[in-house]
Amino acid sequence: MNITEKILAKAAGKKEVKTGEIIEAKVDLAMTHDGTSPPTIKTFQKIAEKTGQKKVWDPKKIVIVYDHNIPPNNIGAAQFQKVTRKFAKEQKIEKIFKHGEGICHQVLPEKGFIKPGTVIIGADSHTCTYGAFGAFATGMGATDMAMIFATGRTWLRIPESIKIEVEGRFKEHVTAKDLILHIIGTLGVDGATYKSVEFTGETIKKLDVPDRMTICNMTVEMGAKNGIIEPNKATLEYLKKRSQTKFQIYTPDPDHNYNEEFYFNIDDLKPQIACPHSVDNVKDAEKLIGKHIDEAFLGSCTNGRFKDLKIAAEILKDKKVHEDVRMIIVPASSNIYIRAIKEGLIKTFLDAGAIICNPGCGPCLGAHMGVLGPGEVCISTSNRNFQGRMGDPKSKIYLANPAIVAQSAIKGEISIPE
Repeated sequence: MNITEKILAKAAGKKEVKTGEIIEAKVDLAMTHDGTSPPTIKTFQKIAEKTGQKKVWDPKKIVIVYDHNIPPNNIGAAQFQKVTRKFAKEQKIEKIFKHGEGICHQVLPEKGFIKPGTVIIGADSHTCTYGAFGAFATGMGATDMAMIFATGRTWLRIPESIKIEVEGRFKEHVTAKDLILHIIGTLGVDGATYKSVEFTGETIKKLDVPDRMTICNMTVEMGAKNGIIEPNKATLEYLKKRSQTKFQIYTPDPDHNYNEEFYFNIDDLKPQIACPHSVDNVKDAEKLIGKHIDEAFLGSCTNGRFKDLKIAAEILKDKKVHEDVRMIIVPASSNIYIRAIKEGLIKTFLDAGAIICNPGCGPCLGAHMGVLGPGEVCISTSNRNFQGRMGDPKSKIYLANPAIVAQSAIKGEISIPE
């Protein structure tokens, strides 16, 4: 079996599982946010009416994070958060983060909730981020989440497997974001639909935690059920700092036959950009130099970590954001925000003329703090560039790494750092 199959076999109480098999799996951690909690709660209440079970299966294994519309930007968002607060109190769910602690996919690992070898289900498509720690993590809708709230279990079909092996070294200003964009551009947005993507190879084995999170975060953009990476020394050190020491690390059997295998060498990989309106519409950034932009967004659960902010700060230091561009920077968590203040990054951003917003999803989902107007163009470190994703349907989004976003903000057009 591969890593995912071993985790799911354990969760189902089986010695082994096979591709296509339907299992009932025990869930180790369930997560919802301010946008998905109310529909989950509504369905849970319907279940309670029919079954008489009014309490969640285990309040200690549920985490709720306010991040999509924090602070609330309209009456509906405020009402959603009010409903969620009330439910959490009634159910004695203490792990609720409602004061701008950050994006759920950053907050959960930071707070020590993620463990290798566990099953994590979140009511958000980018829950696959936690695969960076050797966990099986995937997103589900409100109905499935409500059943998990009630029973602590869910059904899953064992996915087909894809092995992606990566070798080589990154050039300057080429990052893990460029690698995953290149992979998505090669496989396509439906190239891994309902499949488990396992990343390996010398390059992957050497990656730090932020880069692993970036790669697993975007596996859903090629349709994957989950992305997963075997923990390395850096991962174990990260977990140790968060008092996570008791867990099981799974490794793939040497004789496992993956359904598909892909090999990438990044020695010659150049900075990549995903062009409108699809994440697999990927081109070398150098082919887009000179394209006018109106907004530059640095943040999201893909690239809002301290490492990303530092890359951008090094480029923006003693420079100014172009007069025709609004640059919006959103740290992925309050911990990252505080560190960025202490190390002078926030001052660098403010001196450059950037706008700093509170930790959260921000402009990524087109809710607030950076909505695009008709015909506007944004270069973003986020994970999606669907039509209308960040605002007006006539706007355009280009996805890139933090260095390109920062340099483009200075130039007023898509540009690569020299």
